[in-house]
Amino acid sequence: MATPRWKQLADELAHEIAEGAYPPGTKLPKITELVAAGRGSRTTVQRAYSDLTERGLTIGVQKLGTIVSPILGKIHRDGTGRYMRVAREQNGARGAFAAEIERLGMAPVSKTDISRGSPPARIAELLDVDPSAPDTVLIRARVMSAGEIVVQLATSYFPGSIAFGTQLEQQDTGAGGSKSRLEELGHGQRTITETIDVRSPSPAEANALAIPVERQVYEITHVARSGEGRVVEACVHVVSTTLWTLSYTWPIDPPDTPGDPA
Repeated sequence: MATPRWKQLADELAHEIAEGAYPPGTKLPKITELVAAGRGSRTTVQRAYSDLTERGLTIGVQKLGTIVSPILGKIHRDGTGRYMRVAREQNGARGAFAAEIERLGMAPVSKTDISRGSPPARIAELLDVDPSAPDTVLIRARVMSAGEIVVQLATSYFPGSIAFGTQLEQQDTGAGGSKSRLEELGHGQRTITETIDVRSPSPAEANALAIPVERQVYEITHVARSGEGRVVEACVHVVSTTLWTLSYTWPIDPPDTPGDPA
């Protein structure tokens, strides 16, 4: 079967990006320019540009057009190893996200709104707090960027009984971020559960992430428990599916495990 022209064009442009014809941060030609150059119809070019975005090679920026992503490819979120102390405190990083972005050679930036308040009902149930009571949790709502590109929205909720009056209420939570501070407070996280949903963003989320409302996002609900089984943090991450790759690794029983029929 012949390769569709839009796919051929996307491959050609991807090669040109890889060869440096369009360095990170530069604009790709306008669709009308490629049409005039005979590289395809308007529909072909539009579909090729969409494919480049799906690959994580370009991003659409309002009023600027399609630019080559400063992050060529996708950000790899290692859901298994990112929260280990050695990873989240690497080179003094302020948590797992900062360490991931620094490993890409980019500057992590987080704009954090800190407040005391009441969580959504599903978070209140996890944290075992009354959703109708005032100021039961500490809320850290973050807009997180790699350089100038917003790549993640994350809102963490901590029980007020363990978080109020601690460094968790400060803008800078120190090396290793909130997880290291909880460890110091005697509430170290020992198990983590993450639930991933794919959905459309809200208008506010799409605006913050600078993506069209038709673009899908991953919603990652992160629930961290102490050794006693208490939920000490619940966090909701929202990221564009075109900028992130999620991976998880876990052990399974070795063949000689008692009771294993193998």
